[in-house]
Formats: sequence, structure tokens, C-alpha cells
Amino acid sequence: MEKTKVGIIGLGTVGSGVAKILLDHGDRTARHAGRVLWLEKAAVRDLSKPRDCDLPDGVLTDSIDEVIDHPEIKVVAQLMGGIEPARSVMIRLLESGKDVVTANKALLAEHGPELFDKARELGRSIAFEASVAGGIPIIANLSQCLTSNQVTSLHGILNGTSNFILDKMHTEGAAYSDVVAEAQRLGYAEADPSMDVDGTDAAQKLAILCQLAFGARLNWRDIPRSGIDTVDLLDVNYAQEMGYKIKLLAIADLKEHGLDCEVNPALVRAGSPLGEVGGPFNAVLVKGDAVGPLFYHGQGAGQMPTASAVAADLIDTAVGRTAITFRTLGLWSDQVKGVDQADFATSTGKRYVRAMVEDSPGVLAKVTEAFGAEGISIASILQKEPLEGDTAVPLVVMTHRASEAATDRACAKIAALDACRGEPVKMWVRD
Repeated sequence: MEKTKVGIIGLGTVGSGVAKILLDHGDRTARHAGRVLWLEKAAVRDLSKPRDCDLPDGVLTDSIDEVIDHPEIKVVAQLMGGIEPARSVMIRLLESGKDVVTANKALLAEHGPELFDKARELGRSIAFEASVAGGIPIIANLSQCLTSNQVTSLHGILNGTSNFILDKMHTEGAAYSDVVAEAQRLGYAEADPSMDVDGTDAAQKLAILCQLAFGARLNWRDIPRSGIDTVDLLDVNYAQEMGYKIKLLAIADLKEHGLDCEVNPALVRAGSPLGEVGGPFNAVLVKGDAVGPLFYHGQGAGQMPTASAVAADLIDTAVGRTAITFRTLGLWSDQVKGVDQADFATSTGKRYVRAMVEDSPGVLAKVTEAFGAEGISIASILQKEPLEGDTAVPLVVMTHRASEAATDRACAKIAALDACRGEPVKMWVRD
């Protein structure tokens, strides 16, 4: 059988999983590729470090150059994290005539245009299924299966760490800090979980999906985002009382005025597909003008789910499918005109607003007056008993559709009231 020699750079958790698939299931990959995917070299920094896979003699090396300069290696799984030296190594791989498979979403979100231009210039390809949502084949579906559609919306839970934390807060009533510590013990969260919990990770992934679905060349930093690190257990309880769950959502909606996109905690109806995504799982709800709504759900991280996506990209690259898709899609190309990002202030939707106010006559009227002054109609008001040992009461307002700008102005008016304690909490409501 014809043989395609493969290299791996970075033999950490995911890289070891890819090696296992290539070495232990060569018959499976050969059946789908029509050729043997032969692991020729795997480059690591430390040869003495224990590996989660058994490699044949001569495969492991601590020299990246042995992979880059190997004349018979045709495709490389570049599985380094971070920006540098991952960027420089990828450019060297392309310049050496190799096609590249990567799981590095941060690198693509930061340098996608440069890297894709370089690959096109050299007649090479970059495959990146594993960069978003782990084992869920969302990249392949957007770039191949749904290309006859105009995607109209994309709502996703793209960060498993945040979803695990929020799920625990809902199901166990656990405090945020306690669940973060548990997530770190279980390996779902890094020692510094800030990129997961502040919305950065989800924003980087959303930028990649928006390029595929809408042709939008977004800098992930321009996507409005807030994280779950400010979500209070009080709001989790009130959301559940009203039939909702709080999820960190990555949103992209195609509107007449452009592409509305943001990452933030939102109330999602309990029992809905996104509302029932539990633990460290990911999910994406896509709507196309021809196909209608589609729902993708699965493990968004972990060794073998992510390795599965990398190995599938290696197969597609070896048989030439990646090259066709890469060439025809024109990803991150200036010659492909996509939609522009809309002004976030014009985004409209229902809102959850909670203010802590003194329990005194006339306060409720002043709060409703603040919404009325901005033309915001109130759907319901929930006023709770004062918190133990406090004189302030939680006042929860659910609005009808209103713009981001109008909601911000109303919340500023409420915050300025003498009876209000601090800034009101506000979240989108995504029924």
C-alpha cells in the first residue's frame, strides 16, 4: 500500500493521542486514506520525559529540524501551544514544502491571515479541525457540508472549563471559587484559568468560526466579551427559578447592519439543546437558510477527542481533500469579501438585570422609570427578601427586546440612585 510519511511536533497530551491512533489503528486510517499514514518522526523538547505512548526506535527526536528538513515527510501535525515559536515553526514547515495540521486556535486567531497567505503563496495547506470544539467536526461542517447555505446564526458553548464551572454552580449550588479549584484538580482548568473564564478562549474560537461561516475577518480582540468570573451564585439561583440556566455563549448573528458577535454569560432556557449541555462539553447551534437549525454536541477537549480531529485532518490532507477545500474557500483572503462586524451598541435582545437596592418606598418606581426613559419595556419583575444580615433586596428585571446602548444607559441611571448598591448585573436572555 502507498505510504505517506507523517511528522509530529509536540508530543504532549494531544500529540501522544495522535501517535496512538497512527500506531495502534493504522488499519483504520489506511482504510479511510487509501494509504498508510506512517509516523516517521516526532519532535519533543525533552527526550527523557515519560510519554503516554510507545514509539518505535528512531521516531523520537529532540530536533525540530529532523522533521522540517526530512525530505520524505509530507504532512506534519504541529501541536505546539502558544504563539511563538509555534508561528515561526509553522512558517518553516510550509517553506519546506510540507502541509500542516494544527490544533492551536490562539495562533490562528492571532496570525491566521499571515499563515494562510503564506500557505497559498507556497501551494501548501493548513488544516485545523481540532482548533475549535475538540472532537466536534464543526470546521468540516462549515467548510464543506454547509457551503450551499448562508449561515444566519451560530450560537456556541466553546469553552468546556467555563461550562463545567457553571454546570457545577447550577447542579450543586457550589461557589465559583470552589468549582474553579475542583476544575483545576480534575485537569479541566489550568493553574491560571483566566483565558478560559474571562471569555478570551471562546472569543478566539468564535473569530475562526466567523471566518468560515461568514467570511468575516475579525480580530478576536474586537469581539465584545465578558467572562464567568463575575457570575454570582445569586444570579444562578434566580435564573433557575425562572426556568433558565446561565451559559457562557459565543454568539454570531447575521443582521442587515452586519454581523452581531459577542462572548458573554447569558440566560438559556432550561431544556433547550444549549441549556442542557453539561460538564466540560462543547456544543454549537448553527442555522442555515436552506438546511435550518443543526446542533453539534460533544467533547470539546481531552486527549483522544482532540487527537481524533487531528488524525482526521491528517487523513484528509494525505488524500488531497484539505488542499481542495483550502484552495476553494479562500480563508482569510483579501479577495473574498465577507460581512463586516456590526456595532455592538446596536445589538438588541431580551435582558436580565439584577440590582441590589434599599428596601424603601418609591425605589421600584425609580427603577422602572429608568427603563421607561430609555424606551425599554419590562416583561417581569422579581423582588426577593433582603439577604441575611443586610437591608438591601435583590430586584430582578426581565426586559423585552432592547439595544445594548439603551440597556447600558438604563443601568447607569439605576446605579446612580442613592438606593442602589453598586452596578447592576446584566446578561442577555437567549430563549
